[in-house]
Amino acid sequence: MLLQNILNRSKNKWQPIIKQFEAIVGKDGVVQRKDELLTYECDGITGYRQRPAVVVLPRTTEQVAAVVKICHDRDIPWVARGAGTGLSGGALPLENGVLIVTARMKQILKIDLENQQVVVQPGVINNWVTGAVSGAGFYYAPDPSSQIICSIGGNIAENSGGVHCLKYGVTTNHVLGLKIVIPDGSIIDVGGVIPEMPGYDLRGLFVGSEGTLGIATEITLRILKVPESICVLLADFTSVEAAGQAVADIIAAGIIPAGMEIMDNLSINAVEDVVSTGCYPRDAAAVLLVELDGLQVEVTANKLRVGEICQQNGARNVTTANDPETRLKFWKGRKAAFAAAGQMSPNYFVQDGVIPRTRLADVLREINQLSEKYGYPIANVFHAGDGNLHPLILYDNKVEGAWEEVEELGGEILKLCVRYGGSLSGEHGIGIDKNCYMPEMFNEIDLETMGYVRDCFNPKGLANPGKLFPTPRTCGEAANAKKIDKNIEGAELF
Repeated sequence: MLLQNILNRSKNKWQPIIKQFEAIVGKDGVVQRKDELLTYECDGITGYRQRPAVVVLPRTTEQVAAVVKICHDRDIPWVARGAGTGLSGGALPLENGVLIVTARMKQILKIDLENQQVVVQPGVINNWVTGAVSGAGFYYAPDPSSQIICSIGGNIAENSGGVHCLKYGVTTNHVLGLKIVIPDGSIIDVGGVIPEMPGYDLRGLFVGSEGTLGIATEITLRILKVPESICVLLADFTSVEAAGQAVADIIAAGIIPAGMEIMDNLSINAVEDVVSTGCYPRDAAAVLLVELDGLQVEVTANKLRVGEICQQNGARNVTTANDPETRLKFWKGRKAAFAAAGQMSPNYFVQDGVIPRTRLADVLREINQLSEKYGYPIANVFHAGDGNLHPLILYDNKVEGAWEEVEELGGEILKLCVRYGGSLSGEHGIGIDKNCYMPEMFNEIDLETMGYVRDCFNPKGLANPGKLFPTPRTCGEAANAKKIDKNIEGAELF
């Protein structure tokens, strides 16, 4: 009822609010024309689309706080958005709400090499951090495949991972402190410049909260010294199961690589068609990429042992790369895998589930069965070391009913992951895509407890409503029909 009442209001009711926003961020910082709003109607999952009422682009913490305060005082729901590369619909706007975009907040505020820290605004692109410190021999470890375009603010919201998360952890392991605008417009600081702080770990609570607790406007990141030695091995196999067993055996041998990635035959050929690395054998059922880093003596010893393990599991060839150019070439295909999928099919839908790596072969077998059952090809690319699967379901959105079937298939894959003792997400978040599957993983008391935490920060439910937690509606419903949080029922917008 509330949503319909909001939609029925005259558009000119927004004008006084827009004037307030313009006074804060300037006229060029407010987007309200329908054709310009199209840019912001979805994130990386194009199956969910919804145009916001207005977009605001602040440049400072104070501007974010002022915009959020207006929304709070007028009971206007709002959604935060970074670069728009998310893959769970977490930045999907509301038709009756405000979209706060942090793309203009792109300053690196401080570089402290002595203490191995960098302070950035949320709009800073992920690989800009490494670019800013690489000349001094440092780097930022979390490296999502979209790192050349995704922003740190979005990485914070979704707790993003990447190739190096096996050894070095995901985003939360590299965030020391945060300046946050909470949903009433107040500004708070959590964490700090040292790794361990007394009291509740509010920093850890905020990372991965998907915009439901506020907006991070300044982020203190931990940077690492570049290792003395780095080597990448590329092994090709006649079966995905053999590659998966090699992963399990490498970990069992006490070796923790910086990263281990598997690509199946469908992905291999898509990558070679697009980026032509020349490194990936087109007839291989799977390739395994293993990156080793550390002291020279350690890398040399582990390189030999990993090569032996791969060969014991039936690898046809094991190629090593020690120089930066060849290493980059090896990784080029893996980093381009999602983009390459766009050449195989008019559309694709990527999922993000986690399984115990020892169950890799079983889960892949069942994913193939689901592919045959639903009639959609699935390309598999995954962070094999920590069991983070990224099945890419190929489809054509022009075919009537295809999206609904693909969405259902994606849900079956997620339930499969949970059934095998895994998780609904490794790094892409829950958003609107997976929120109704949360009861597959958490019981009613678990979800209620998490709701208490959200309500402490976001009592009106205005910050990214309808995301992360399940709603009464079914997963197959269109995203723009998702019910906004019950806590703002009866609120007066204008």
